[in-house]
Amino acid sequence: MRIANLRLLLLVVAGFVLGGLAALAILPVARERLLPAVTVKTSGQALVGGPFTLTDHTGKRVTDQDFRGRYLLVYFGFTFCPDVCPAGLQVITAALDKLGAKAERITPVFVTVDPERDTPEQMASYVKSFHPRLVGLSGSQAEIDAVAKAYRVYFKKVTDPKSSAGYTMDHSAIMYLMGPDGAFRTHFTHTISVDVLAERLDKLLQ
Repeated sequence: MRIANLRLLLLVVAGFVLGGLAALAILPVARERLLPAVTVKTSGQALVGGPFTLTDHTGKRVTDQDFRGRYLLVYFGFTFCPDVCPAGLQVITAALDKLGAKAERITPVFVTVDPERDTPEQMASYVKSFHPRLVGLSGSQAEIDAVAKAYRVYFKKVTDPKSSAGYTMDHSAIMYLMGPDGAFRTHFTHTISVDVLAERLDKLLQ
């Protein structure tokens, strides 16, 4: 008797389940009421870059809007960097030189991750060693934190007994190509060669 009752109960439950599924499949109104609406938004653009306000190596306050209409090749680092930063800037300089007249459409930008030491005066002295149109950007710690976050740049102050300041900067080393509209186009690693960078920039400018 108990087994019969259990079977009957299971049949009733199964009937309710099947009926509910049928209603969801057939009746849009029932589906909307019984199931919560889920909206998924996607974007085809990488979330890199954004508004910023910084100080260039001449002491002038600039924003991202000041660079509209030109491609930007943005590189983050610091002037006391012993190897990676100058090597990357040398590659950028040589690649732009190789592009010739086309390079006029690109403004190379070097953003410091060490605003404590990289004052506008320090940046002005440093950028002279590279491309003549290289723009050095610095700012307050809060401003650097904001622009680094916008560009998905990692950086961290680490202890360095060999440094006169007692520290150095650990940071990611990526070159970002931003379009004339300020939107992200692509990126390059700091290990890219001069020839490959020049070739890729040439294709992107076409």
